[in-house]
Amino acid sequence: MNELRHVALRCRAAARTDLFDACAVLSQTPNVARAAYAEVLMKSLAQALGASPVLHRPNVAEVSFDEAWLLRTIAAAQADDRSSFLFLIRSRVPHTARRNLGFLILSLSERFSQI
Repeated sequence: MNELRHVALRCRAAARTDLFDACAVLSQTPNVARAAYAEVLMKSLAQALGASPVLHRPNVAEVSFDEAWLLRTIAAAQADDRSSFLFLIRSRVPHTARRNLGFLILSLSERFSQI
């Protein structure tokens, strides 16, 4: 989670990335580094959730609801637990953003051995 928190801090002042455009670019570039996936995810998470997620500073022991949801979703993807993954995505993400956010989380889970 700390790595994603660091990425989120770097992205705070950056322009927001459109979820759909970002996924179109990343899906055409199979060997993109995990940092790129993490950055796109953190830049577009607010758009996908419909509100800015609560993300704590790195090294804070407390985990927010949004962070816990993201960690559970990544863990479900890593465990190939499709039912849990779909439940978590459907519980918070509007239908129009599910495919793209799901792609980002699945891609990130393949590149992060431990978050």
